[in-house]
Amino acid sequence: MSVEIRRLYPGDDALVKRIAEDVFDEPVRADRLSAYLASSGHMMIVALADGVVVGQCAAVIHRHTDKVSELYIDEVGVSPAYQRHGIARKMLDAMFALGREQGCGEAWVGTEPDNVPARALYESREVHGPAESFVMYVYEL
Repeated sequence: MSVEIRRLYPGDDALVKRIAEDVFDEPVRADRLSAYLASSGHMMIVALADGVVVGQCAAVIHRHTDKVSELYIDEVGVSPAYQRHGIARKMLDAMFALGREQGCGEAWVGTEPDNVPARALYESREVHGPAESFVMYVYEL
């Protein structure tokens, strides 16, 4: 299976016209994708197989005034038909390289406690200590 790992830039919207099942949580809207790619510090890596997006990794650079910038991995998704082929790992590697290029000193990602495949992926990487537990609050705006 030949899969190309590629960063999306503003204007690359056409690359996301054909998307495999369950790569994103919801349908991709062109206006949201354009705004995302045009926003400073927002980055997206996709995995393409025969012109179809079969994986995606989205991240945001979180800049601080008192400490080094962090790369927040916001989303990682691979179509079930393409899972277990190292695609998520390759996308993370590419995103970590982008984070280093942007001066980030660390990256972080969160997932649900019962998301066993995601946890296996994240725990297979070299991490700085055990997974942290935290509480998240969501506010409607």
